Amino acid sequence: MPIPQTSTLERPILRETIYANLRDWIIQGILEPEEKLKDDELARRLGVSRTPVREALMRLEDEGLIETSANRWTKVSSVTLGDAKRIYPIVAKLETLALEFAFNHLTKEDFKTMRQANQTLQKALDTKKPVDAARADVAFHRVFIERSQNPELTRMLNELKLKHERLEIAYFGDATLGKHSPKQHVQMVRLLEQNNLRGALNALEENWRLEVKS
Repeated sequence: MPIPQTSTLERPILRETIYANLRDWIIQGILEPEEKLKDDELARRLGVSRTPVREALMRLEDEGLIETSANRWTKVSSVTLGDAKRIYPIVAKLETLALEFAFNHLTKEDFKTMRQANQTLQKALDTKKPVDAARADVAFHRVFIERSQNPELTRMLNELKLKHERLEIAYFGDATLGKHSPKQHVQMVRLLEQNNLRGALNALEENWRLEVKS
Protein backbone atom coordinates (compact mmCIF):
# COMPACT_ATOMS: atom_id res chain seq x y z
CA MET A 1 0.00 0.00 0.00
CA PRO A 2 2.32 2.79 -1.25
CA ILE A 3 0.36 5.75 0.09
CA PRO A 4 2.03 9.16 0.37
CA GLN A 5 3.70 10.44 3.51
CA THR A 6 1.95 13.44 5.05
CA SER A 7 3.01 16.18 7.44
CA THR A 8 1.71 16.39 11.00
CA LEU A 9 -1.89 17.58 11.01
CA GLU A 10 -3.31 20.36 13.16
CA ARG A 11 -6.06 19.18 15.51
CA PRO A 12 -8.79 21.68 14.45
CA ILE A 13 -8.80 20.29 10.90
CA LEU A 14 -7.73 16.77 11.76
CA ARG A 15 -10.91 14.83 11.06
CA GLU A 16 -11.73 16.57 7.79
CA THR A 17 -8.16 16.32 6.53
CA ILE A 18 -7.92 12.60 7.27
CA TYR A 19 -11.23 11.99 5.56
CA ALA A 20 -10.18 14.05 2.52
CA ASN A 21 -6.83 12.24 2.25
CA LEU A 22 -8.40 8.78 2.39
CA ARG A 23 -11.19 9.76 0.01
CA ASP A 24 -8.71 11.14 -2.54
CA TRP A 25 -6.48 8.05 -2.28
CA ILE A 26 -9.49 5.85 -3.01
CA ILE A 27 -10.73 7.97 -5.91
CA GLN A 28 -7.27 8.21 -7.48
CA GLY A 29 -6.65 4.48 -7.10
CA ILE A 30 -3.74 4.86 -4.67
CA LEU A 31 -5.86 2.66 -2.42
CA GLU A 32 -7.02 0.09 -4.94
CA PRO A 33 -10.47 -1.54 -5.24
CA GLU A 34 -10.87 -4.40 -2.70
CA GLU A 35 -7.61 -3.49 -0.97
CA LYS A 36 -7.76 -4.37 2.73
CA LEU A 37 -7.41 -1.43 5.10
CA LYS A 38 -6.05 -1.45 8.65
CA ASP A 39 -6.81 1.55 10.81
CA ASP A 40 -3.59 1.24 12.78
CA GLU A 41 -1.46 1.23 9.62
CA LEU A 42 -3.36 4.19 8.16
CA ALA A 43 -3.03 6.07 11.45
CA ARG A 44 0.70 5.47 11.48
CA ARG A 45 1.07 6.71 7.91
CA LEU A 46 -0.97 9.81 8.70
CA GLY A 47 0.76 10.44 12.01
CA VAL A 48 -2.46 10.43 14.02
CA SER A 49 -4.33 8.25 16.49
CA ARG A 50 -6.69 5.51 15.33
CA THR A 51 -9.86 7.30 16.46
CA PRO A 52 -10.08 9.95 13.69
CA VAL A 53 -9.09 7.32 11.13
CA ARG A 54 -11.96 5.11 12.25
CA GLU A 55 -14.33 8.07 12.04
CA ALA A 56 -13.17 8.78 8.49
CA LEU A 57 -13.62 5.13 7.51
CA MET A 58 -17.18 5.17 8.84
CA ARG A 59 -17.93 8.25 6.76
CA LEU A 60 -16.42 6.66 3.67
CA GLU A 61 -18.50 3.55 4.27
CA ASP A 62 -21.65 5.71 4.35
CA GLU A 63 -20.61 7.09 0.96
CA GLY A 64 -20.08 3.61 -0.46
CA LEU A 65 -16.33 3.98 -0.98
CA ILE A 66 -15.37 1.27 1.49
CA GLU A 67 -16.99 -1.91 2.79
CA THR A 68 -16.69 -3.58 6.19
CA SER A 69 -17.48 -6.90 7.77
CA ALA A 70 -17.79 -6.61 11.55
CA ASN A 71 -14.62 -7.73 13.33
CA ARG A 72 -13.27 -9.26 10.12
CA TRP A 73 -12.14 -6.78 7.50
CA THR A 74 -12.39 -3.31 6.04
CA LYS A 75 -11.65 -2.88 2.36
CA VAL A 76 -11.98 -0.44 -0.49
CA SER A 77 -15.21 -1.09 -2.36
CA SER A 78 -15.02 -2.65 -5.79
CA VAL A 79 -15.58 -0.74 -9.03
CA THR A 80 -17.68 -2.24 -11.83
CA LEU A 81 -19.08 -1.13 -15.14
CA GLY A 82 -22.48 -1.75 -13.60
CA ASP A 83 -21.75 1.15 -11.25
CA ALA A 84 -21.26 3.41 -14.25
CA LYS A 85 -24.54 2.35 -15.84
CA ARG A 86 -26.37 3.15 -12.61
CA ILE A 87 -24.62 6.41 -11.69
CA TYR A 88 -24.10 8.17 -15.02
CA PRO A 89 -27.80 8.57 -15.99
CA ILE A 90 -28.58 10.02 -12.55
CA VAL A 91 -25.74 12.54 -12.72
CA ALA A 92 -26.77 13.45 -16.27
CA LYS A 93 -30.33 14.29 -15.22
CA LEU A 94 -29.23 16.27 -12.17
CA GLU A 95 -26.64 18.23 -14.15
CA THR A 96 -29.28 19.13 -16.72
CA LEU A 97 -31.39 20.55 -13.91
CA ALA A 98 -28.37 22.39 -12.48
CA LEU A 99 -27.64 24.01 -15.85
CA GLU A 100 -31.24 25.19 -16.12
CA PHE A 101 -31.01 26.79 -12.67
CA ALA A 102 -27.59 28.28 -13.42
CA PHE A 103 -28.41 29.75 -16.83
CA ASN A 104 -29.32 33.26 -15.69
CA HIS A 105 -26.43 33.46 -13.23
CA LEU A 106 -23.49 32.53 -15.47
CA THR A 107 -20.97 35.30 -16.18
CA LYS A 108 -18.18 35.99 -18.66
CA GLU A 109 -15.71 34.98 -15.96
CA ASP A 110 -17.53 31.65 -15.57
CA PHE A 111 -17.21 31.00 -19.30
CA LYS A 112 -13.50 31.79 -19.08
CA THR A 113 -13.10 29.35 -16.19
CA MET A 114 -14.95 26.65 -18.12
CA ARG A 115 -12.74 27.15 -21.17
CA GLN A 116 -9.57 26.95 -19.08
CA ALA A 117 -10.77 23.73 -17.42
CA ASN A 118 -11.59 22.28 -20.84
CA GLN A 119 -8.14 23.11 -22.16
CA THR A 120 -6.62 21.35 -19.15
CA LEU A 121 -8.88 18.37 -19.85
CA GLN A 122 -7.78 18.16 -23.48
CA LYS A 123 -4.11 18.31 -22.50
CA ALA A 124 -4.59 15.59 -19.87
CA LEU A 125 -6.37 13.36 -22.38
CA ASP A 126 -3.62 13.92 -24.96
CA THR A 127 -0.93 12.97 -22.43
CA LYS A 128 -2.99 10.10 -20.96
CA LYS A 129 -3.14 11.43 -17.40
CA PRO A 130 -6.48 10.10 -16.09
CA VAL A 131 -6.36 11.76 -12.67
CA ASP A 132 -5.69 15.18 -14.18
CA ALA A 133 -8.37 14.59 -16.82
CA ALA A 134 -10.96 13.61 -14.24
CA ARG A 135 -10.18 16.66 -12.11
CA ALA A 136 -10.39 19.00 -15.09
CA ASP A 137 -13.72 17.52 -16.14
CA VAL A 138 -15.05 18.00 -12.61
CA ALA A 139 -13.80 21.60 -12.62
CA PHE A 140 -15.64 22.33 -15.87
CA HIS A 141 -18.97 20.99 -14.64
CA ARG A 142 -18.53 22.47 -11.15
CA VAL A 143 -18.91 25.99 -12.55
CA PHE A 144 -22.56 25.66 -13.52
CA ILE A 145 -23.37 23.29 -10.66
CA GLU A 146 -22.30 25.92 -8.15
CA ARG A 147 -24.05 28.67 -10.14
CA SER A 148 -27.31 26.73 -9.82
CA GLN A 149 -27.61 28.32 -6.36
CA ASN A 150 -29.37 25.19 -5.12
CA PRO A 151 -27.54 23.74 -2.10
CA GLU A 152 -29.48 20.49 -2.06
CA LEU A 153 -28.86 19.81 -5.73
CA THR A 154 -25.20 20.75 -5.38
CA ARG A 155 -24.77 18.40 -2.42
CA MET A 156 -26.31 15.47 -4.27
CA LEU A 157 -24.18 16.07 -7.34
CA ASN A 158 -20.98 16.45 -5.34
CA GLU A 159 -21.53 13.08 -3.68
CA LEU A 160 -22.36 11.31 -6.94
CA LYS A 161 -19.50 12.90 -8.84
CA LEU A 162 -16.98 11.49 -6.38
CA LYS A 163 -18.06 8.04 -7.57
CA HIS A 164 -18.13 9.22 -11.16
CA GLU A 165 -14.57 10.52 -10.90
CA ARG A 166 -13.41 7.22 -9.41
CA LEU A 167 -15.02 5.28 -12.25
CA GLU A 168 -13.39 7.51 -14.84
CA ILE A 169 -9.94 6.94 -13.36
CA ALA A 170 -10.40 3.22 -12.69
CA TYR A 171 -11.81 2.19 -16.05
CA PHE A 172 -10.90 4.83 -18.55
CA GLY A 173 -7.29 5.68 -17.79
CA ASP A 174 -6.43 5.06 -21.43
CA ALA A 175 -8.58 8.13 -22.23
CA THR A 176 -10.95 6.19 -24.46
CA LEU A 177 -14.03 7.40 -22.53
CA GLY A 178 -13.79 11.18 -22.20
CA LYS A 179 -12.20 11.76 -25.60
CA HIS A 180 -15.39 13.39 -26.92
CA SER A 181 -15.92 15.64 -23.88
CA PRO A 182 -13.74 18.64 -24.90
CA LYS A 183 -15.68 19.06 -28.16
CA GLN A 184 -19.02 18.92 -26.34
CA HIS A 185 -17.74 21.36 -23.72
CA VAL A 186 -16.68 23.88 -26.36
CA GLN A 187 -20.13 23.69 -27.89
CA MET A 188 -21.82 24.11 -24.51
CA VAL A 189 -19.91 27.28 -23.65
CA ARG A 190 -20.50 28.78 -27.10
CA LEU A 191 -24.25 28.15 -26.86
CA LEU A 192 -24.44 29.53 -23.33
CA GLU A 193 -22.70 32.71 -24.46
CA GLN A 194 -25.34 32.98 -27.18
CA ASN A 195 -28.09 32.65 -24.54
CA ASN A 196 -29.17 29.40 -26.18
CA LEU A 197 -30.18 27.34 -23.17
CA ARG A 198 -31.93 24.63 -25.19
CA GLY A 199 -28.86 24.12 -27.35
CA ALA A 200 -26.56 24.02 -24.31
CA LEU A 201 -28.80 21.47 -22.62
CA ASN A 202 -28.72 19.33 -25.76
CA ALA A 203 -24.92 19.50 -25.80
CA LEU A 204 -24.78 18.48 -22.14
CA GLU A 205 -27.21 15.62 -22.72
CA GLU A 206 -25.16 14.47 -25.71
CA ASN A 207 -22.00 14.59 -23.60
CA TRP A 208 -23.56 12.26 -21.04
CA ARG A 209 -25.21 10.07 -23.67
CA LEU A 210 -21.80 9.33 -25.18
CA GLU A 211 -20.35 8.59 -21.75
CA VAL A 212 -23.13 6.14 -20.90
CA LYS A 213 -22.81 4.53 -24.34
CA SER A 214 -19.06 4.13 -23.89
